[in-house]
Amino acid sequence: MIVRISGEDQYRLPDSDSEHVSELESAVIAAVEACDEAAFSQAFPALLDYVRGRGTPVGEDDLETSDHILPPADVTLHEASLEFTGEGLIPD
Repeated sequence: MIVRISGEDQYRLPDSDSEHVSELESAVIAAVEACDEAAFSQAFPALLDYVRGRGTPVGEDDLETSDHILPPADVTLHEASLEFTGEGLIPD
């Protein structure tokens, strides 16, 4: 799967990582729904760190369609509440 972090890069992750990425995203969604700034400030960076750490950057010359797009690292809780809705960014 290809995940883009807005304002950064695209990362190729093995499809086998999708379950763990979904778990991390669920923690972000729970923090957003609870309006819990402390939980959000831990959960969202953990999601981004996982994508950056496990993913392989897609070359700038490669034209790949992103399967999922995450907000930029500096997104606020309020901004995230507008993005992480419904099924989240990474549907099951």
